[in-house]
Amino acid sequence: MALQETIRSQLITSMKAKDSERTAVIRILIGEFQRQPEKELTDEQVVGIIKKLIKSEKELLAASGKTDTGYIRILTEYLPKQASEEEIRAWIEDNVDFSSLANKMQAMRPIMAHFGSSADGNTVKKILQEMD
Repeated sequence: MALQETIRSQLITSMKAKDSERTAVIRILIGEFQRQPEKELTDEQVVGIIKKLIKSEKELLAASGKTDTGYIRILTEYLPKQASEEEIRAWIEDNVDFSSLANKMQAMRPIMAHFGSSADGNTVKKILQEMD
Protein backbone atom coordinates (compact mmCIF):
# COMPACT_ATOMS: atom_id res chain seq x y z
CA MET A 1 0.00 0.00 0.00
CA ALA A 2 1.28 3.46 -0.89
CA LEU A 3 2.25 5.76 1.96
CA GLN A 4 -0.49 8.23 1.03
CA GLU A 5 -3.15 5.51 1.29
CA THR A 6 -1.69 4.25 4.57
CA ILE A 7 -1.97 7.73 6.06
CA ARG A 8 -5.56 8.12 4.83
CA SER A 9 -6.55 4.78 6.36
CA GLN A 10 -4.91 5.72 9.65
CA LEU A 11 -7.13 8.81 9.85
CA ILE A 12 -10.16 6.57 10.26
CA THR A 13 -8.32 4.40 12.79
CA SER A 14 -7.28 7.39 14.87
CA MET A 15 -10.80 8.82 14.78
CA LYS A 16 -12.26 5.53 16.01
CA ALA A 17 -9.62 5.37 18.76
CA LYS A 18 -10.52 8.97 19.72
CA ASP A 19 -6.85 9.95 19.43
CA SER A 20 -7.46 13.65 18.81
CA GLU A 21 -3.77 14.62 18.55
CA ARG A 22 -2.99 12.00 15.87
CA THR A 23 -6.23 12.79 14.04
CA ALA A 24 -5.34 16.50 13.91
CA VAL A 25 -1.84 15.79 12.58
CA ILE A 26 -3.12 13.39 9.91
CA ARG A 27 -5.76 15.92 8.82
CA ILE A 28 -3.04 18.57 8.37
CA LEU A 29 -1.01 16.08 6.35
CA ILE A 30 -3.96 15.11 4.14
CA GLY A 31 -4.68 18.82 3.64
CA GLU A 32 -1.14 19.23 2.32
CA PHE A 33 -1.71 16.29 -0.05
CA GLN A 34 -4.82 17.98 -1.43
CA ARG A 35 -2.90 21.18 -2.13
CA GLN A 36 -0.65 19.30 -4.59
CA PRO A 37 -1.49 19.37 -8.32
CA GLU A 38 -1.58 15.55 -8.53
CA LYS A 39 -4.24 13.51 -6.76
CA GLU A 40 -2.04 10.46 -6.17
CA LEU A 41 1.41 11.22 -4.84
CA THR A 42 4.47 9.01 -4.93
CA ASP A 43 6.01 7.92 -1.64
CA GLU A 44 8.92 10.30 -2.33
CA GLN A 45 6.52 13.23 -2.69
CA VAL A 46 4.73 12.27 0.54
CA VAL A 47 8.06 12.01 2.40
CA GLY A 48 9.01 15.44 1.02
CA ILE A 49 5.78 16.95 2.35
CA ILE A 50 6.30 15.35 5.76
CA LYS A 51 9.90 16.62 5.94
CA LYS A 52 8.73 20.12 4.97
CA LEU A 53 6.11 20.10 7.75
CA ILE A 54 8.65 18.84 10.31
CA LYS A 55 11.17 21.51 9.27
CA SER A 56 8.63 24.33 9.56
CA GLU A 57 7.47 23.08 12.97
CA LYS A 58 11.08 22.92 14.22
CA GLU A 59 11.62 26.49 13.01
CA LEU A 60 8.49 27.63 14.87
CA LEU A 61 9.61 25.85 18.02
CA ALA A 62 13.08 27.39 17.80
CA ALA A 63 11.62 30.87 17.32
CA SER A 64 9.22 30.52 20.25
CA GLY A 65 11.71 28.75 22.52
CA LYS A 66 9.29 25.92 23.19
CA THR A 67 10.13 22.24 23.51
CA ASP A 68 9.30 19.40 21.15
CA THR A 69 5.65 18.64 20.49
CA GLY A 70 3.80 15.44 19.69
CA TYR A 71 3.24 16.86 16.20
CA ILE A 72 6.83 16.19 15.14
CA ARG A 73 6.86 12.76 16.81
CA ILE A 74 3.71 11.68 14.95
CA LEU A 75 4.95 12.99 11.59
CA THR A 76 8.31 11.27 12.07
CA GLU A 77 6.54 7.91 12.39
CA TYR A 78 5.58 8.16 8.70
CA LEU A 79 9.13 8.73 7.47
CA PRO A 80 11.17 5.77 6.24
CA LYS A 81 13.70 4.31 8.65
CA GLN A 82 16.75 6.52 8.60
CA ALA A 83 20.15 5.04 7.84
CA SER A 84 22.54 5.24 10.76
CA GLU A 85 25.77 7.22 10.61
CA GLU A 86 27.68 3.94 10.71
CA GLU A 87 25.76 2.57 7.71
CA ILE A 88 26.37 5.75 5.73
CA ARG A 89 30.05 5.89 6.68
CA ALA A 90 30.54 2.21 5.71
CA TRP A 91 28.86 2.71 2.33
CA ILE A 92 30.99 5.79 1.63
CA GLU A 93 34.21 3.93 2.48
CA ASP A 94 33.24 1.00 0.23
CA ASN A 95 31.86 2.92 -2.74
CA VAL A 96 33.29 6.43 -3.02
CA ASP A 97 36.69 7.12 -4.60
CA PHE A 98 37.70 10.54 -3.27
CA SER A 99 40.80 10.65 -5.49
CA SER A 100 38.58 11.23 -8.52
CA LEU A 101 36.77 14.17 -6.89
CA ALA A 102 37.94 17.77 -6.55
CA ASN A 103 36.55 17.92 -3.01
CA LYS A 104 34.66 15.67 -0.60
CA MET A 105 31.34 17.45 -1.02
CA GLN A 106 31.14 16.28 -4.63
CA ALA A 107 30.40 12.84 -3.18
CA MET A 108 27.03 14.09 -1.88
CA ARG A 109 25.20 13.33 -5.15
CA PRO A 110 26.05 9.59 -5.39
CA ILE A 111 25.55 9.12 -1.64
CA MET A 112 22.12 10.77 -1.63
CA ALA A 113 21.17 8.91 -4.82
CA HIS A 114 21.97 5.63 -3.09
CA PHE A 115 20.25 6.34 0.22
CA GLY A 116 17.43 8.54 -1.02
CA SER A 117 15.05 9.68 1.71
CA SER A 118 16.55 7.26 4.22
CA ALA A 119 19.54 9.56 4.78
CA ASP A 120 19.49 13.16 5.95
CA GLY A 121 21.64 15.47 3.83
CA ASN A 122 22.98 17.27 6.90
CA THR A 123 24.10 13.95 8.41
CA VAL A 124 25.90 12.97 5.19
CA LYS A 125 27.56 16.39 5.04
CA LYS A 126 28.74 16.06 8.65
CA ILE A 127 30.18 12.58 7.95
CA LEU A 128 32.01 13.83 4.86
CA GLN A 129 33.49 16.75 6.80
CA GLU A 130 34.72 14.39 9.53
CA MET A 131 36.40 12.00 7.09
CA ASP A 132 40.12 12.36 6.43
